[in-house]
Amino acid sequence: MVSRFPSGFILLVALQVSLAHAQEDNRVDAGADGFSLRSADGDWHLSLRGLLQVEGRYFTNDSASDDDNEWVLRRIRPTLEGQFGKRISFRIMPDFGLGDSQLIDAWIETRLNAGLTLRAGRFKPPVGLERLQSASDLRIVERSLVTDLVPNRDIGVQLSGGGPRLNWAAGVFNGVDDGRSADQDDDGQPDFAFRLFSEPLEKDSDTTLGIGIGVTLGNTDGTAVTPLLSGYRSPGANTVFGYRSGTDGTFADGDRLRISPQFYWYRGPVGLLGEWVRVRQDVRRVGSGFDRSGTLHHEAWQVTGEWYVTGHAAGYRDAGGSAGAVQLVARLAELKIDQDSFIGGAVSFADSTTAAGKALTQAVGVNWFPVAGLKASLALHHTTFIGGAPGGDRPDEDAIFLRLQHAF
Repeated sequence: MVSRFPSGFILLVALQVSLAHAQEDNRVDAGADGFSLRSADGDWHLSLRGLLQVEGRYFTNDSASDDDNEWVLRRIRPTLEGQFGKRISFRIMPDFGLGDSQLIDAWIETRLNAGLTLRAGRFKPPVGLERLQSASDLRIVERSLVTDLVPNRDIGVQLSGGGPRLNWAAGVFNGVDDGRSADQDDDGQPDFAFRLFSEPLEKDSDTTLGIGIGVTLGNTDGTAVTPLLSGYRSPGANTVFGYRSGTDGTFADGDRLRISPQFYWYRGPVGLLGEWVRVRQDVRRVGSGFDRSGTLHHEAWQVTGEWYVTGHAAGYRDAGGSAGAVQLVARLAELKIDQDSFIGGAVSFADSTTAAGKALTQAVGVNWFPVAGLKASLALHHTTFIGGAPGGDRPDEDAIFLRLQHAF
């Protein structure tokens, strides 16, 4: 289920409140960072930002149908952000990409005493390292296999704190399927999320090192009609793994634990980002003459490297650096499905003739930033599979991605 953008009412209210508290010498700014209206003391402001991504996808072998070769409007995201006084801020971000309309982010945040921040609404739970990167900052067109195992967006409340050397975030959320977003709790069981992250080096060092871990824990009570389980997809958006479905399909039935150690390292124009995710999921399948339960462990890992050949500084939050920058990128990522998913023949949790047991992606790409806010990307993805076809292994997926991005 997706949210509908709230018909301009919230935008109008936010603008009226901001103007009501403005002074005669307010500043109106426009530039590469968007458009903003700010009070003289800086405590009240309203900013309009945006992201547009036009993407071409081409497959060079039989791993995808000819219909998958296309140009798409990948993301269209106008974003309204603001601050009301010294303590309250908000974000409203819809998305009109891929022919759909949905509300991506909608949260309000309050800065409390003792350096604590309370956020409530719809946003990214604090788990996956690549998932927590903005879509405009991605190094390679499309996220890795790892990101399919962590939550996308969820509704909840989160408390965070700490400093530049060590920070933490903890929250309670409705709970969403792997790699997905949702606007409601389908089983009434919450998810608890926690992340601890450290940048132990001094800020004035020429090296940035970040090390952390993210965790979610919850209970999921699905049914064959509402299984509360996700399939996993390749970089080309083709299904790699999925559970059996239908009236006797597999469904979530018990604990779900995700754990994700993660790191990044940047020094001058080069950098590395890596993470590993393991999902432990209790599942069940009930049919005529059988009732099977089990605990499955799926995992994925990825390492992404980057190098600004033009000498610009690399970083975790880096939508392009200076105009004229050229960046080379490479990624290695692997998804491993618990082989217990396929045990049992006709009563197994997944069908090995349609669901792959392993996927390995090798990707290379180049990003060019001709002017501030504009990014042109080319990426080549080669994915191999184990299983997933009636005769054994499904064909390799070779995909070419082209993307033109404008962010402000």
